[in-house]
Amino acid sequence: MENAMTTNTNTTTRTQVEAGYETSTFALGAGMTMAALVGIWGFACIASAMMSMGPMNVVKGYLTAIVG
Repeated sequence: MENAMTTNTNTTTRTQVEAGYETSTFALGAGMTMAALVGIWGFACIASAMMSMGPMNVVKGYLTAIVG
């Protein structure tokens, strides 16, 4: 019978994360989500004003607010 040699090998796996890329991707996504929510809210407010007051009164009120 032959003597079998065995060797224990340790392997390590290292995962690197680009923190700057991940942070900027998250911030861009959060900013886009907030911009979309603000846009939807603004559209809902304009649509509500046009339904309750009529388009001409909304335009008149807008011009009055700008010009004075």
